[in-house]
Amino acid sequence: MYCELETVALTRSVPEYCLEAGDVGAVVHIYPDAATLEVEFVTSAGDTVAVLTLAADAVRHRAGAEILHVRPLAVL
Repeated sequence: MYCELETVALTRSVPEYCLEAGDVGAVVHIYPDAATLEVEFVTSAGDTVAVLTLAADAVRHRAGAEILHVRPLAVL
């Protein structure tokens, strides 16, 4: 189960938005079925890259022993 404003990691790439598996986003809405989420992905400057409606299995909880990193965003 996810919580609103929780940060999550993509489990698969979404190439049409230049997002890669492992990219981190924030859950901004949980639909009543709890199987569908709205997740926002932003740049380090705070600009929104995408707000996507995703199945809950398209993201995962972050683990405490993981390290975050940055990468350049490909130009759309």
